Amino acid sequence: MNLKPWKLTLLAALSVTGSAALAQTSPQKAIELERYGEARAALLRAPQSNETNFELGRLYQMRNMPDSAAYYFNRVSLNQKDAMTLVAAGRASLAQGKTAEAEIQFDNAVKASKGKDQKVYTMIAQAYAESDVKDTGKALQYVSAGEKLNKGKDDAALMIARGDIYLKSETGGGEAMNSYERATLADPNNVQAYVRKGQLNMRARTYNEAKTNFDKAISIDPNYAPAYNSLAETYYFAGRYDDALAQFQKYSSLAEKSSTTDAKSASFLYLTKKYPEALAEVDKVLAKDPNNLTMLRLRAYSLYETGQNDEALAAMQKYLGVAQASNKVITEDNVYYGKMLIKGGKTSEGAAIIKKAIDADPKKAAELQNELAQAYLAAKDYPNAIATLKARMVANKGGELTDKVYLGRAYEMNGQYAQADSLYGVVLTERPNYIPGYQMRARANANQDKDSKQGLAKPYYEQYIKVAGAAEDASKYKSGLIEANKYLGYYYYQKGDKTTALPYWQQALALDPNDQQAKTAVAEITKPAKAPAKAPVKRK
Repeated sequence: MNLKPWKLTLLAALSVTGSAALAQTSPQKAIELERYGEARAALLRAPQSNETNFELGRLYQMRNMPDSAAYYFNRVSLNQKDAMTLVAAGRASLAQGKTAEAEIQFDNAVKASKGKDQKVYTMIAQAYAESDVKDTGKALQYVSAGEKLNKGKDDAALMIARGDIYLKSETGGGEAMNSYERATLADPNNVQAYVRKGQLNMRARTYNEAKTNFDKAISIDPNYAPAYNSLAETYYFAGRYDDALAQFQKYSSLAEKSSTTDAKSASFLYLTKKYPEALAEVDKVLAKDPNNLTMLRLRAYSLYETGQNDEALAAMQKYLGVAQASNKVITEDNVYYGKMLIKGGKTSEGAAIIKKAIDADPKKAAELQNELAQAYLAAKDYPNAIATLKARMVANKGGELTDKVYLGRAYEMNGQYAQADSLYGVVLTERPNYIPGYQMRARANANQDKDSKQGLAKPYYEQYIKVAGAAEDASKYKSGLIEANKYLGYYYYQKGDKTTALPYWQQALALDPNDQQAKTAVAEITKPAKAPAKAPVKRK
């Protein structure tokens, strides 16, 4: 699947997890499941203690609210003989970016436990795993020390933290997977470890392995929403959109209800091209959070995709006003804005914006040239569409098959039927089983032979009937089969061969009993011949 990188970013940014509200769910478990609202409510109801403040600190750390995280970690009463309080102090420093101070507190925690408590090392490893600290050297030293205490027996929680730490490095995927494997061996029913393995498979685009791990997690705990969420994303990245949506709906039924999950739902609906449904979810989030940048972006995108270009332009301009102020504009924003302007008749202005995006992001040049070409096609500016697609094909050393199809279509719409026919011929040579290609080539030839007397389209419509009629999903080609039979029926009729013409018209009528043209043709061909007039009798 040729997935657009910005879509990966969008899904990652909005990826949220959760699980059904289970009886007696502990705040710690709720945090693991990222049920932050539930966890926060439970912790605030509980009597204030070092433990509740520690978990509130973790909660805000995971919500990317470092100041609040540091506040609650600092509310843990420091006790030089209590390792947990020292870890809390270290986590407060990590949240504030003070890594050196954090290391001092973590070292003190190890000393307080005399270096003999493996759980202390696990807590320190989790502190690094749950922070945004990228330098993993010191963190892995604590992990190694914790491993040595286990005497050959792995601890699942420590291994998961180890894997999460390795994931902070671009080259740490192998060790991360090794860590999660060790976690599942230590605890075969550890759902989190299987989900982590699957997420790492997904990152490596080994989707079958990812699905296997998510299925395993679900078999252990059918209410573990993160597995459904990740399985939905796996199906999405594999191009199985219906399956993706089904799994995401399962996730939605289990996940914590919040603006965050509504935002995730809106994003997933957009990515699976359910644009009206996405708009409904976007509006739900914006009603509660009118400045939600991602939702403002998706509102503009979805309005464009549903054909509401004027509204889309207004929404995009509103979004860009907010995004530019916070330097949050992404390449795709400019592409959509350019497409909106082109569709609104401001072709030069819109094209200039997309071309500027191409220059600013050369790695995406081929993808963005395609977006520009599609915008020209939508605006019926066929000469510019042709020029853009030709440039894209040159840059791509001949281009992809879809480029040739689009270029052929642009030539056809521009009245350059011979050029279109030539490209469709190339497409069918490269992919003889591409059924729509025969119809495309037939049309291009029919347009060069307006009265059908030469029969230029005849061989291609005949082949189209042969391959489309034999396809397993022949019903999807119904309109094309009607078109092909009517062409061939007319071709033979105007040649005076009514016997050969009739079956084609009858087949067209069988496919669509309401086709008036076919009804008229069949009636005309089958009407009884008039008896010859008798010669008048001459009277003598």
